[in-house]
Amino acid sequence: MSINASSLGALPARFRRPRLLIVGCGDVGLRALPKLTKYSRVVVLTSSAQKIPAFRRLGVTPLMGNLDQPESLSRLAGLAERVLHLAPPPALGAKDKRTQSLLRALSLRTPPQKIVYGSTTGVYGNCLGQWVKETRAVNPQSARALRRVDAEQQLRFWVRRSLSGVALSVLRIPGIYALDREGGTPIDRVKKGLPVLSADEDVFTNHIHAQDLARACVLALFKGQTLQAIHVCDDAQMKMGQYYRLVAQWFHLPEPQAMPFDELKNHLSPMQMSFLSESRRLDNSKMKSSLGLVLHYPTPKEGLGLGGSAQQLT
Repeated sequence: MSINASSLGALPARFRRPRLLIVGCGDVGLRALPKLTKYSRVVVLTSSAQKIPAFRRLGVTPLMGNLDQPESLSRLAGLAERVLHLAPPPALGAKDKRTQSLLRALSLRTPPQKIVYGSTTGVYGNCLGQWVKETRAVNPQSARALRRVDAEQQLRFWVRRSLSGVALSVLRIPGIYALDREGGTPIDRVKKGLPVLSADEDVFTNHIHAQDLARACVLALFKGQTLQAIHVCDDAQMKMGQYYRLVAQWFHLPEPQAMPFDELKNHLSPMQMSFLSESRRLDNSKMKSSLGLVLHYPTPKEGLGLGGSAQQLT
């Protein structure tokens, strides 16, 4: 059975639980659901009919729609008081037309009170290993980062012109990892024996455990301030080679060989090399002060050490 906005709004407000819409309910959204369903009636936008039974078993209401098909989104108008937007931009272009389509749909009726958007720390580009606060100007240096900047700008413009006082929190997220997340560690790369940068050329990388990120999303929906960008990252100050060596140690695999940047080009794909052209250290003090998030996994060492021995998890 499908739903529509009018049926969800049939009961008087005093008898309804507040409604919350998740757009892009993948791994992180699923981790956030147990908390969110305690406080809200959760609606999940999905483009896959096959996922509907699983969503219903989790106690949420699935709504068919596709961000790449704007005409399918009209039922989102006036649907929810809060929106968690975790959908990635399209794979091509400099614009995020998916966010554009979502905002057009939300504009058709009373807008939500709060939107939380999951962006990326890639919007800063290469910071040469410097410490980065949320006040730093964005400097996207890849097409995927350009699309994220476009999405952030669209959201801010939409909120500012809204007459209903919509609050917006932009979560800038680095690499997401977890042992129980598909592709949640670079174990495949380590197993292949791919090399890493030599220590004198290595770049700083940043991480967040998927479970901590889900908790941050929940907190931002209810505590985040309007128009506030927040780094959601752990406390580690780790270079990329260190991270891969840690993964190798945890899974009892040979440590990757280190080599200079110019030699590494012959072993890695252009996409893999692009991540080695940016270096930054993220300040997460605003995450702790504004959201009150206490990290369960303050560094990848804690995150990789959970859920049984490394041998069992390979």
